[in-house]
Amino acid sequence: MSARSGASLVTDALVRAGVKTIFSLSGNQIMPIYDACIDAGIRIVHVRHEAAAVHMADAWAQLTGGPGVALLTAAPGLTNGLSPLFSARSAESPVLLLSGDSPLGADGMGAFQELAQTQITAPLVKAALRPRLAAELDKDVSAAITVAISGRPGPVHVALPFDLLQQQVPAEQIVAAAKPVRHRIEPPRADVEAIAARLAQASRPLVLVGPMHNATRAGQRLEAARRALGAPVIPMESPRGLRDPALGGFADVLARADLVVLLGKPLDFTLGFGRTPAWNPEAQAIVVDPEAHLVDRSRGLLDKRLQRAVVADADATLDALCQASRPADRGAWLDEVAAALALRDLKAGSVQPAHAAADGTTPALPTEICAAVQQVLDAAEDPILICDGGEFGQWAQAFCRAPTRVINGISGAIGGGLCYAIAASIARPQATVVALMGDGTVGFHFAEFETALRANARFLAVVGNDSRWNAEHVIQMREYGPQRLIGCSLSPSVRYDLAAAGLGVHGAHVTAPGQLQQALAEARSAGTAACINIEMNGQAAPVYAMQGATPRGPH
Repeated sequence: MSARSGASLVTDALVRAGVKTIFSLSGNQIMPIYDACIDAGIRIVHVRHEAAAVHMADAWAQLTGGPGVALLTAAPGLTNGLSPLFSARSAESPVLLLSGDSPLGADGMGAFQELAQTQITAPLVKAALRPRLAAELDKDVSAAITVAISGRPGPVHVALPFDLLQQQVPAEQIVAAAKPVRHRIEPPRADVEAIAARLAQASRPLVLVGPMHNATRAGQRLEAARRALGAPVIPMESPRGLRDPALGGFADVLARADLVVLLGKPLDFTLGFGRTPAWNPEAQAIVVDPEAHLVDRSRGLLDKRLQRAVVADADATLDALCQASRPADRGAWLDEVAAALALRDLKAGSVQPAHAAADGTTPALPTEICAAVQQVLDAAEDPILICDGGEFGQWAQAFCRAPTRVINGISGAIGGGLCYAIAASIARPQATVVALMGDGTVGFHFAEFETALRANARFLAVVGNDSRWNAEHVIQMREYGPQRLIGCSLSPSVRYDLAAAGLGVHGAHVTAPGQLQQALAEARSAGTAACINIEMNGQAAPVYAMQGATPRGPH
């Protein structure tokens, strides 16, 4: 074998890990990898903003189960991708972030775009490294992927010095690398037996899991665990926590549970920190987590209510518990929890009546939009639902459903919806992808409609247009009153459909509920991505009847 470039060693690692698609925006320091991707047969989906590449890698990881790869250029390219990196960490997505970097040989000399990149990303990722030897690039990248997919999945950053990428490495000097394999921290058998015994004794247990065990990513494991444990197993992946409209009346059953088992679900703001009134003051808890510091945090928050704390992987523990489970007759409790999760009865007066526009038309309510979208999802053989945004995003999560779903996640960041939709369409070209988002959300990465056109990504972007940042508008109305509204209005004259059409995709404008079905049908048959701009009567997130009072969380 002849000498290999450092860049080709990077692509060797990607190919060995099964990577065939990466998301990127071009830049000086990563041109060697672009060139190496040609010989490696790796597709580059090149985007309009670096943050979009990381958002796409996040969605790719969630939908395929493999690592999502984003390739960014140095310094400003990397820093443009920081916000979605935080979202990927919160979503427990195995993302490999590769960034170009200034040459090692010029360190400290003021090289072009020299920046201490790994010091910046370290708080946002599981690991951040800057290789020192070109011969070890394959090994280093492969090791980074192993970290990303092991334990609680999450992003890893590798900064790639430009001189290492260009260097030619003799074959005999290349350090061999192994295919990345997920390492699991298995729970001790004694802990598994003790947890199984405690579960069998409980009358009203709840098993809570995090984003990596949502229905999209672990649906079969969830169903198997519910049957084997005879207990509700509930994934949580929303920043609204107990107020997540997709969980219906979950807050009420949590407040009645006598045992809460957290399997990889961190105890944090989404669970009211384990305090009353969110939790039953008599409830006991068991915590299993692959990260020791999160187990220690639970000890401090739960004190004597914590019955057992184990450092182990959530999936390994769930599998072991299914093997060790003991039969328990909790039919009434299971029915009660199922009914609570299915609750969608809106509280009287929680939806404000729609007012006619100046031209006499009545904007659609969120429920009307969701109902029309659900018909599209129900008719599709392989539907994928994307939910992104503040208040309208909550309506979408509550009243639209599909076997595969990606939401903007626990980070609370919005704006990635278009990017998620592009990645979803590329990952599953035959799927019907519908992304619901607000008019504020769609503006973050609007230029990616052009990326969708180039990448032949097809999806329906359903934009609920209420001409404002409605989540913040709701907060201001509630906390300060209508006379103190500031900084939340958007222009009612903006035609997102026409702007999208200018970027080459299908655009449609809906001014009344009666136009929804036809607009969606035409968009589905357009053959491209579509932006459906729907005049909407903005509403606060759904509030259900008979739902218990819960702590307020972020929007």
